[in-house]
Amino acid sequence: MSTLRYDVLGFGNAIVDVIARADDDFLVKHGMHKGGMALIDEARAEAIYEAMGPAVEISGGSAANTIAGVASFGARAGFVGKVRNDPLGQVFAHDIRAAGVDFDTPPAADGPSTARSYILVTPDGQRTMNTYLGAAQNLSIDDIHAETIASAAITYLEGYLWDPQNAKDAFLEAAAIAHDAHRLVALTLSDAFCVDRWREEFLGLMRAKTVDILFANEAELHSLYQTGDFDTALAALRQDASLAVVTRSEKGCVVVEREETVAVPAFPVDRVVDTTGAGDLFAAGFLFGVARGAEAAQAARLGALAAAEVIQHLGARPEASLKALAQENGLMP
Repeated sequence: MSTLRYDVLGFGNAIVDVIARADDDFLVKHGMHKGGMALIDEARAEAIYEAMGPAVEISGGSAANTIAGVASFGARAGFVGKVRNDPLGQVFAHDIRAAGVDFDTPPAADGPSTARSYILVTPDGQRTMNTYLGAAQNLSIDDIHAETIASAAITYLEGYLWDPQNAKDAFLEAAAIAHDAHRLVALTLSDAFCVDRWREEFLGLMRAKTVDILFANEAELHSLYQTGDFDTALAALRQDASLAVVTRSEKGCVVVEREETVAVPAFPVDRVVDTTGAGDLFAAGFLFGVARGAEAAQAARLGALAAAEVIQHLGARPEASLKALAQENGLMP
């Protein structure tokens, strides 16, 4: 087995988030599904940018946010994702490295521009995402390095990678290398609409044991099993997944293993400002815990702490040290 270099290595879309506040009328006027993620082309991206209010640019991307969170816990973290060699690509690379994450994927010299997601945050803290994948969808098997994957305790993949074929191929190759090295593979389902597109294939990944740890929220779980009944969906998940965690916003989460299901409460927050990144940061805490040998319920408590930190400010990456917060709350030494 290779020497352990990383606690968690993430593969995902390298995206810069462009975040603005908006009301529900704006979403309706522009045909957006509140709380969802829509893939858009460059023309629609430019139209949304023109229409939206003052915006903040913050590096994002689901798996990248998670990996930044893992690093904030003091863990060894790496990220693989594709940007263009353009101003936003440089912003992304700077930000993730500044968060303490190794990021060595060479930028594309030509082709589509760096991916960006136009995120509208409504007064209730809900975020609605419009994502132009651009250069991110050109992540390919050429960006996969077997030695790096074999040196990570957990390889973490985002469901959004399932949309472009070459990223899907890279995903499967990475999972195979990880398992050959006797490492773990984790997957987040990313979005209920993503599950609608790829339901059978996601189920296949679990049933074939391509994925060892699955993350889903309630909407994604209901979409996966096409039922509105939570207990029915949970029972089906228990049959399919080795280890899964279903996040339930203020109701906390449910850790699902073959033998048992454990509910873990949400961490208390003063005020919800922006739910962007809540699931990503929950995954960061959970993966950090598992990589460091914690029981699943303890890992979920670390996840709840990280999610609580990120929803109390704008943007999807932690502003406080998660390691310090965990120590203050008695969750790690």
